[in-house]
Amino acid sequence: MLISKEHLIGYYMWTAQPVNALFTGIPTRRIFDRRNGSQVLFLINALALESKNFSIEEGREIENLILNRLPSNTQSEISVYNWLKSQAQIN
Repeated sequence: MLISKEHLIGYYMWTAQPVNALFTGIPTRRIFDRRNGSQVLFLINALALESKNFSIEEGREIENLILNRLPSNTQSEISVYNWLKSQAQIN
């Protein structure tokens, strides 16, 4: 199951629809902005694609990691993605 912005609990800035097209495919070396809802959602869903039974609760767990535990020196999408993979309990 992929997560939508309605499932997120944090307060985010949302980019215009054409810019959302940037957040497709796989995580890259692009700078990660934890306040950008589109980018947070992109990374959560990138992890969801690796899981057979991904749930909204797991998505919120990942969001919580981003909001509250992500190290400040984690700067690129790929570094955030790798950190999340090491921290999250995903089925």
